[in-house]
Amino acid sequence: MTDLSTTYLGLELRTPLVASASPLTGTVDGVRRMEDAGASAVVLPSLFEEQLTHDALDLHDMLESSSSTGAEAFGFLPEIEDYNTGPEHYLELVERAKRAVSVPVIGSLNGTSPTGWLRYATLIQDAGADALELNIYFVAADPTLSSADVEARYLDLVAAVRASLAIPLAVKVGPFLSSVANMALRLEEAGADGLVLFNRFYQADIDVDELEVSPRLVLSSPVEVRLPLVWIAILYGRVRASLAATSGIHGWEEAAKVLLAGADVAMMTSALLKNGPEHIAVVEDGLRRWMEEKQYDSVGQLRGSMSQQAVPDPEAYERANYMKMLTSYTGNAQP
Repeated sequence: MTDLSTTYLGLELRTPLVASASPLTGTVDGVRRMEDAGASAVVLPSLFEEQLTHDALDLHDMLESSSSTGAEAFGFLPEIEDYNTGPEHYLELVERAKRAVSVPVIGSLNGTSPTGWLRYATLIQDAGADALELNIYFVAADPTLSSADVEARYLDLVAAVRASLAIPLAVKVGPFLSSVANMALRLEEAGADGLVLFNRFYQADIDVDELEVSPRLVLSSPVEVRLPLVWIAILYGRVRASLAATSGIHGWEEAAKVLLAGADVAMMTSALLKNGPEHIAVVEDGLRRWMEEKQYDSVGQLRGSMSQQAVPDPEAYERANYMKMLTSYTGNAQP
């Protein structure tokens, strides 16, 4: 029988299909559904740096405002040493999820600065997480920041988190870097055990009726798999870190593509939000059937077999392919 097992961050997984961070993984019942549907690992929603800062400020404001109230009010306020200034419910989610399922549970932190909130990396580890995913989402809007400044910020953050952890660390970054390949090597040197390519750039929108800037979430489409596919194909064999593909993986076809490029795992979010966790089983069945048809005995056999280093024309992943694509357009091309 076809062997779908793979290794990611040193963790042995039954298949390469991982449920990435989403509202579906934000409850213990949701995590159970992911495991029941066939997810080989689950990434919990991110704990945001802003949440930690906000909670601390809320506590400060509450204590400050209470100083002018009557003495009776103090009976309703918790003792300061008993008051949790951080989102303890997240740590509880990690603990309960670990007790509820047998697949690896990966915690997630989303931030941009290496101070203060880093203690939560250790707390997530102590709560039982099998690994931590550091999701770096930083928009370099300050024109005085150079690319070197931005890169140093990334590397300092990764190094600081790595120093606080004993469990594996994956780093999720966006594609808007001056040299993705070079940064991949430097992130690995800073302590990343795995690279998750890529987080999505959620653009703000303008409401023309209310005349205000508002967030607008648009789920991914299968065509978006091409960006992580290209970079994974380029990085395969050049970095030792595990490679995870995310964005645009909706069916078995996209999962097969990123594995051929060199990914250890294919992470899914939008497809599960659209179709429910049970869609994982559909993707697994399709992937297994395709592998049997193509006579692949295992994921290890197919992984990286169409990376840049393995294909007859390595330039297919670079500028030559860009030129060929433009000159060969007929108007009937499918995504």
